[in-house]
Amino acid sequence: VQLQASGGGLVQAGGSLRLSCVASGSITSINRMGWYRQAPGKQRELVAVIGSGGTPNYADSVKGRFTISRDSAKNTVYLQMNSLKPEDTAVYYCNADVWNYGWPLSRNYWGQGTLVTVSS
Repeated sequence: VQLQASGGGLVQAGGSLRLSCVASGSITSINRMGWYRQAPGKQRELVAVIGSGGTPNYADSVKGRFTISRDSAKNTVYLQMNSLKPEDTAVYYCNADVWNYGWPLSRNYWGQGTLVTVSS
């Protein structure tokens, strides 16, 4: 299973970006999908997650500005980021809990990360 993230870049404060992450490989189903970020010198933190039923959860720092969504038929998760702030600058990683027939439990996978830089 591989997760391929895209959509990062350089944007001015107040601008918007949309991240995408596609899961590929042997996949029967995906439960939770989400986005995390890691700023320089800081620990990786949760940004937003979405369950298989579509229920989202957000970090307090992004509520009202970011929207997570998914297309289960395409094994894809999105993160629409609006009103970006310099403190949103980080490498953003996608994450997914994947299950295949024969597995007793789902397995957790990470994407390679995409850099988001917000200039002031």
